[in-house]
Amino acid sequence: MWQESSNQYAASSSHGSYYAQGPPQNVPLQFYAPGPDQDNFYPGSRSSLEGNLGVQGHMAPQGAGPGFGGTIQQPGGWWTAFGTGGFEGEPPLLEELGINLPHIRAKSMTVLNPLRRVDERIMDDADLAGPLLFVFCFGTLLLLSGKPQFGYIYGFGLLGAASIYTLLNLMSEKGIDAYRVASVLGYCLLPMVGVGAISVVVKLNGILGYVLSMLSILWCTYAASGIFVAVLRMSDQRLLVAYPIGLLYGCFGLLSVFNVGAGGAGYGK
Repeated sequence: MWQESSNQYAASSSHGSYYAQGPPQNVPLQFYAPGPDQDNFYPGSRSSLEGNLGVQGHMAPQGAGPGFGGTIQQPGGWWTAFGTGGFEGEPPLLEELGINLPHIRAKSMTVLNPLRRVDERIMDDADLAGPLLFVFCFGTLLLLSGKPQFGYIYGFGLLGAASIYTLLNLMSEKGIDAYRVASVLGYCLLPMVGVGAISVVVKLNGILGYVLSMLSILWCTYAASGIFVAVLRMSDQRLLVAYPIGLLYGCFGLLSVFNVGAGGAGYGK
């Protein structure tokens, strides 16, 4: 016990003698100044970060410091955001907005060629970008021909889509959602857009207009009924599906021929 206490006191006295020693006398203070061979001692210093920027934007640090991988892509024009490439590691803007141009093109070609066999999975990626574009083009072309029908187009489209949605779910066992119904009806409006484009150049209040409107109604009806039958597997009920769809597109055909909001005779100008 006595030995342990004496050891402790001895240790404390030794520490005290060590801390009691002051700095050496008559020695001037000197600050640390790194030599020329110690510039690369710290690889994270600023000098090592200032690399050479090559043509492709590759960071090549000076000296023997660690390299930094990757490339710096040169900024493109404003149209780069609307393309299919985009920047490295980021999806294109159209893809983020849910607009798939290849799918829109494939569905449009299916409508333009209704005699081709329809894939039953064509509406697995349903969208409204193409239908909204076609409806806007149809209304704009009718406006240019002197028939402003935006309100009627919106009303007929909304009421018709709701009616077709109800009928298809009552007739089929598989069922379909309203989003896909609106997508199919909008895509199949494409032939009617062509009639609207013709109405800008030629007046359709005669025999030519009646024939073109009837052909476009049959075209739209055949394409839409074929897609619905393929998706819902209702091949035995195609005529029953085509009848209400034909009535809906008949309303759009009347809008393309007659100026409904003009009053009086109601013929297109």
